[in-house]
Amino acid sequence: MNALPTQDQFARISRGYDANPSRSLSLHKDAYVNSEWYRADLEGVFAKSWQWVCHVEKLREPGSFVTTMIADRSIAVVRDREGTLRAFYNVCKHRAHELLQGEGQTSRIMCPYHAWVYKLDGQLVRAPHTETLEDFNAGDICLDAVQVEEFCGFIYVNLDPQATALSMQSGNLETEIRHWAPDIDQLTFGHRLTYDIKSNWKNVVDNFLECYHCPTAHKDFCDLVDMDTYKVTAHGIYSSHMADAGQGANTAYDVSNATVRTHAVWWLWPTTCLMRYPGRSSMIVLNIIPAGPDRTLETYDFFLETPEPDPMELDAIRYLDEVLQVEDINLVESVQRGMETPAFSQGRIVNDPDGSGKSEHAVHHFHGLVLDAYAGLAT
Repeated sequence: MNALPTQDQFARISRGYDANPSRSLSLHKDAYVNSEWYRADLEGVFAKSWQWVCHVEKLREPGSFVTTMIADRSIAVVRDREGTLRAFYNVCKHRAHELLQGEGQTSRIMCPYHAWVYKLDGQLVRAPHTETLEDFNAGDICLDAVQVEEFCGFIYVNLDPQATALSMQSGNLETEIRHWAPDIDQLTFGHRLTYDIKSNWKNVVDNFLECYHCPTAHKDFCDLVDMDTYKVTAHGIYSSHMADAGQGANTAYDVSNATVRTHAVWWLWPTTCLMRYPGRSSMIVLNIIPAGPDRTLETYDFFLETPEPDPMELDAIRYLDEVLQVEDINLVESVQRGMETPAFSQGRIVNDPDGSGKSEHAVHHFHGLVLDAYAGLAT
């Protein structure tokens, strides 16, 4: 397969998918195991969708910057001196060296290779020893801009210059999030967990989007929330996953003193997962990062009322790290191994028309968006 799928290849990868989740098969395993389809993921999904970068607190002050990797490309996000949020390919226009590293504060962007200097709006202002060059004007050179947006207290970027604003694409998502988390802009970073998983990123998303597996694989979680109230609703480019907190004691972590009594979770296409667990006011951001056909990186960032987690939050972090993530990583790595055998090609979607948590309709919704992205690449 070439870098872009042909119409015939797209027809094969979409075979078995039906718009009706009660009639549909899952996405074909080739999308999870073949390096060619991983390239299609990078070009058709990650280079054309809104990608989470950080909480707005990291970029509030003029001169603040954050770097990230999107679709294997280095991106820098900065707040310029006038307070405008900007994003660029993190690539010098001279010899393509990366400009900024990590995150921090700066008054200018200077390339560490040959000391070309750019203003925070991306304009080149100094290029040493270029005075004798013919037809060279620093004012004609500017870093390549990338779309950037502040949305619900977080910063997102999109490499597609034609992409519609996230606030427009996402329908009522902001209204939903601000209803359940009205203080989201004021939360502060408290903790990060990181994972390196031997699985395709889509298996990780699939697993996140359904709780059909929860009674079997996550018995502690099924006490933490009231599974009878678990409801999953798909809308456009996101899905909502809502449940009340469990009423009795549980073995996950103690929520008897919780001020937030709702399990409110949103998945935003393709890989941003926003979670508000029972406890104090907080928001957990799971960012799923593709790192190869059979490798995925994850970060869990905990944004809290205070920089230091309280005892209940420390217990929640421990539960997520030592129990829930161990269970989920074992699941998705086993699925990846199974997909790499000849014994599996695709399976049935299990659908509850009433939208309960014990259903895979949100997985089906995700697969439809993946196929839409592939269709946009097919030649």
